Amino acid sequence: QEKLDLRQQLNEAKQQLLQQAEYCTEMGAAVCTLLWGVSSNEEAVKSILGGSKAVKFFTITAQTMESFVKSLSEDMKQQDLDSEENQFVLALAGIVTNVAALACGREFLVSSSRELLDTMMHLLGDMKPGLCNKFKVLMLMSLYNVSINMKGLKYISESPGFIPLLWWLLNDPDTEVCLHTLRLLQSVLLEPEVLARSGTEVRETLPLQRIIALSHSRHAELQALAKELLEDLKIFDYEA
Repeated sequence: QEKLDLRQQLNEAKQQLLQQAEYCTEMGAAVCTLLWGVSSNEEAVKSILGGSKAVKFFTITAQTMESFVKSLSEDMKQQDLDSEENQFVLALAGIVTNVAALACGREFLVSSSRELLDTMMHLLGDMKPGLCNKFKVLMLMSLYNVSINMKGLKYISESPGFIPLLWWLLNDPDTEVCLHTLRLLQSVLLEPEVLARSGTEVRETLPLQRIIALSHSRHAELQALAKELLEDLKIFDYEA
C-alpha cells in the first residue's frame, strides 16, 4: 500500500510539473509576443537595455532557443506553426531582431551577449534545410543587423565555421532563408578588412553554381541580390 501511495504521489507530482511547464510556455509566448511588438520602438529598447535584467534576458533567450531546437524530432516533416512553443521562440527571435536593428542594440549584443550570437550561428547550422524557416530568417536578420556594427561584423566573421555555415544555408530550399543568407554574406564580404582575412577561404569553397542558380530564381528580390553579389565580387571571373 505504501508503494502504491508513493506511486500515486509521484504521478501527481509529474502532472503538476507538466501543467506548470505548459503554463510557463503559454505565459512566455504571450509576454514575449507583446514584447516583440514593443521592441519595435527605439525608446522602449533603450529602456529594456538599460535595465538590470537585460543580460540575463538574452542569456535565457539563447538557452530557450537551444532547448527548442534540441526538442525537434529528427524525422520532423512539418512544424506546428501554431504551437505555443513555436510562438514563444519566434517571439524571442523577433525581439533580438528588433534590438539588433538599433545602433545601441547592436552594441549591447556584441559587447554583452556574445553567447546569444554564438548560439544563433550554432543553431542555424544544426537545423535541417526546409525546417523552421521563419525562425532561421529571424536569426539571419539579427546577425545581419549585428554585422552593421564593426565590432559585430568582426566577431561574426571570425567565428569558427562561419563561411561553411553560409554555404550550408544557401542550399536551403526556402527562398527567404537564401535571401537573408546572401544579405549577410554581402555585408561580411564587402568590408575590405574582412574580405582580406576571409577572401582565400571564400574563393576556395565558393558554391558558384548555387549562387548563379539563385541569380535565375523566380523570386525577384532573391534574383536581384544574387546578381548584385556576383557583380560586387566579380565572381564570374572565377571558373566554375
